[in-house]
Amino acid sequence: MPLWLILIIIGVVLLILGLTGIAEFLLWIGVAVLVVSLVLALVRRAK
Repeated sequence: MPLWLILIIIGVVLLILGLTGIAEFLLWIGVAVLVVSLVLALVRRAK
């Protein structure tokens, strides 16, 4: 399972449990990792 997916799943679970501060942080990190991996994949494909 990709790292970004794991971070987003954990963030959503923590958000449901009421730990909004930690959950929001993990969600943002997951989205950032997803965006970076997509950009890197596009750069590699363009070469």
